[in-house]
Amino acid sequence: MLKDDIRTLLHEGTVIPAHPLALTADRKLDEARQRLLTRYYIESGAGGVAVAVHSTQFEIRNDDVGLLEPVLRLAVEEIDKAQLNRPFAKVAGIVGPTDQAVQEAELAKNLGYDLGLLSMGGLNDYSEDELIHRAKKVGEIIPIFGFYLQPAVGGQVLSYEFWKKFAEIPAVQAIKMAPFDRYQTLDVVRAVCNSSRWEEIALYTGNDDNIIADLLTTYAMPVNGEIRKKKIVGGLLGHWAVWTQKAVELLEEIKEIRAAKAGIPEEMLTRNIDVTDANAVLFDVAHDFHGCIPGIHEVLRRQGLLEGTWCLNPDENLSPGQSEELDRIYRDYPDLNDDDFVRQFLENQEAG
Repeated sequence: MLKDDIRTLLHEGTVIPAHPLALTADRKLDEARQRLLTRYYIESGAGGVAVAVHSTQFEIRNDDVGLLEPVLRLAVEEIDKAQLNRPFAKVAGIVGPTDQAVQEAELAKNLGYDLGLLSMGGLNDYSEDELIHRAKKVGEIIPIFGFYLQPAVGGQVLSYEFWKKFAEIPAVQAIKMAPFDRYQTLDVVRAVCNSSRWEEIALYTGNDDNIIADLLTTYAMPVNGEIRKKKIVGGLLGHWAVWTQKAVELLEEIKEIRAAKAGIPEEMLTRNIDVTDANAVLFDVAHDFHGCIPGIHEVLRRQGLLEGTWCLNPDENLSPGQSEELDRIYRDYPDLNDDDFVRQFLENQEAG
């Protein structure tokens, strides 16, 4: 079901930003800037985009908003228009009860998406067996990118046994681990390593609080008398919705370190903390993630990619002090931003 070039891309590891939603001041879709964002991710060297996910705002599915299909379609149109000579993974967020998830999978497939990022968020009344059944139904329609969402933003804690059953579903091609918890991340890796499909599933970090360390770690799991080694090969991240060109550079640097097998430079572990500090500000950890999406928007606004920080929910705004904290991380970690790249990108867009 999954194209060979996309499967190879996933297993080699790539940068997949979680695509934000561009709105006008009256909270309507800003189509021009929505398309501009997709072009930015393509030009940054990302290997795909994830659309209709948390960063795209779940409210796009509300009947009075009706933006799920338009937003999914706009991204595909821009990717097709780019006529890339490299694989580029189109990932569609899939949420909700089984019937809704199946409908969203059908929509994504019909629009040309390669994979569905299947969230278990908001389904606390489902048993783990019911979640497995739901995944199998979605997997009959579109290849699955599994998603372990942290409880702080609507996810739930899932057992090792759940992930072992999940890994055995033939449609599962990759899993994004985003519980923001080392123990729960380990549950997923161990479950995959203990499954019969352990070599067929690519592992991706969604742990925006531990990006570099996740990508540098090799897991060695004893299974039936053998050691199975597994790496987290790439990231599907809200954090990578900003400063994406730098994220692409970072992943390539990490791949070179892994290939050299000469140990992890101490500087990379220090940089992991820099990125985590920056993420704490972007995602507004100080206020229980309230300003997470506006934080992403504010960086994109400062760069000129978005006009404002507006969200569909008018109560979703930058938290007190968050803007000042963004000033701090810009000052403290100047090497993390890709402002120069974005400036040149925008100049090229105007010239074109």
